[in-house]
Amino acid sequence: MLKAVVLDWAGTVVDMGSRAPMGVFVEVFSRFGVEVTITEARGPMGMAKLDHIRTLGAQPRVAAAWLAKHGRPFSDADAQAIYEIFVPMNVAVVSKPEHSTLILGAAEMASALRAQGLKIGSTTGYTREIMAPLLPLAAAQGYAPDNLVCAGDLAEGRPTPMMMYRCFLELGVWPASSVVKVDDTPAGIGEGIAAGSWTIGVTLSGNEVGLSAEELAATPHAEQARLRNIAAHRLHAAGAHYCIDSVADILPVLDQIAARLARGERP
Repeated sequence: MLKAVVLDWAGTVVDMGSRAPMGVFVEVFSRFGVEVTITEARGPMGMAKLDHIRTLGAQPRVAAAWLAKHGRPFSDADAQAIYEIFVPMNVAVVSKPEHSTLILGAAEMASALRAQGLKIGSTTGYTREIMAPLLPLAAAQGYAPDNLVCAGDLAEGRPTPMMMYRCFLELGVWPASSVVKVDDTPAGIGEGIAAGSWTIGVTLSGNEVGLSAEELAATPHAEQARLRNIAAHRLHAAGAHYCIDSVADILPVLDQIAARLARGERP
């Protein structure tokens, strides 16, 4: 009864730790004289990047720092000015090998989904301009979803269900309960919940942990368990029905969801 899986990009299928945007957020705010920490920058991850910047600028500490630096509150015009610098900077970094490499097991996961007759959709907080250099790099590694819905394609992005609705239409799948949304951010999980789909949160490979593959491998198992639990708590709080370490672990969960659907359960 499952028909499709809709996956996020950074932190879910590419860019272990979702690290590409982080340095850019920090750098672009610093160009305007305001320091933003990596932790602060990660908070709104999953949103469309303009909305992400607006949310960052509205955080009390950042808003106070902006007021102290510029003598006026952070405004939408300021967000637009930052965004115009952010996008080309993100385009420049997203195709670097450390950010464009598939997360281990992602290509095999995609092949297994297709072998089961499932369609593969994708949504992202990136714009099409940012995604343009990434798509062929992912395809060369064995990952090419059936569709792509980007931030800016629709009137609103995450956590609204609009991008998921576009996926349903483009993939030709319904009802929403026949689709699984996979994401590493609360905003992306919220997108799936709002659409009425099953949701799977990704912990160790994603934004909530934020470590590269090398950093994670060097992390003691007890610390990995602590980080996994923190990430899972945040994703479950956003509505995730299940949590996994990475997309390499998705198939057993899909079997569980299929069994629940067969019993008449719905998200």
